[in-house]
Amino acid sequence: MPIATVTSKGQVTIPKAVRDALEIGNGDRLEFVVQDDGSCRVRTLRVDIRDLFGVLKSDVHLTIDEMNEVIRQGWAGTRREP
Repeated sequence: MPIATVTSKGQVTIPKAVRDALEIGNGDRLEFVVQDDGSCRVRTLRVDIRDLFGVLKSDVHLTIDEMNEVIRQGWAGTRREP
């Protein structure tokens, strides 16, 4: 069973076996839930792509055909600004 030590600053290095098992990577966020029995549940917080809707703002509004044309031009190396 992996063991970690708390530093004087309250930091803990998560053992590699645990990082691998939980698929934790650089910049991932963790949630700690302290249980009534004194144990702690840790889980990674995942971002659902639907949560990102509306994050980017743009004044550009393209039809599907216009988007397809921009994509085609990008693949051809002749991309132009919409």
